[in-house]
Amino acid sequence: MNTVAIILTSIVIIEHFYFLILEMFLWTTPKGIKAFGLKSKQFAEDTKVLAANQGLYNGFLSGGLLYALINNNFNFILFFLICVTIAGVYGSYSTRKVKLFYIQAVPAILAIIALLFL
Repeated sequence: MNTVAIILTSIVIIEHFYFLILEMFLWTTPKGIKAFGLKSKQFAEDTKVLAANQGLYNGFLSGGLLYALINNNFNFILFFLICVTIAGVYGSYSTRKVKLFYIQAVPAILAIIALLFL
C-alpha cells in the first residue's frame, strides 16, 4: 500500500476515534455541545445515550480501519472506508449539514482514491 493511502487512512482513523471521544464522553460538555451544534445543555442530556451509541459505532469504524491497516488488509481497508463514506453522505443528507460531508466523507473518499489509484 502506498504512503499517501496510509496517511489518509490514518487521518480517518484518528478522526473517528475523536468522534468516539466527543460522542461517548464529551457530548454534554461545552466542547461537545459546540462541536455538534446542539440546541442546549438539556438537549445534550436528553440525547446522551443515543450519542454514546453513535460514538461506539464510530469507534468500531476506527478500530476496524486500524486493524486492517496494521494487517495490511486492502479489502478490509476499502470496506471500512466505504462504510465511512456512506455514513458521511447519509449523515450530511439526514441532518442537512453539508459540513458533515466534508468532515467525514471527503477524507474517506480521498483515502479510497489513494488506495485504488496511487
